[in-house]
Amino acid sequence: MARIVRHEKNAPYEVAEGTELPVYICACGLSKNKPFCDGSHKKTRDENPADVYVYDDIGRARLKNEY
Repeated sequence: MARIVRHEKNAPYEVAEGTELPVYICACGLSKNKPFCDGSHKKTRDENPADVYVYDDIGRARLKNEY
């Protein structure tokens, strides 16, 4: 069964300890290089926090919020 997972953070998590350079972990769910951030969260900057969106290769669509 397919499910929609709501990601509410539109920036990556930084893991600085134990690494030579900072490592960024995807928190938006859009990265094509999971678990690492590839900058895809930039697409979410103008989202309304009260809305739910679904993304595909073409773009995004706002879903009717039934929660």
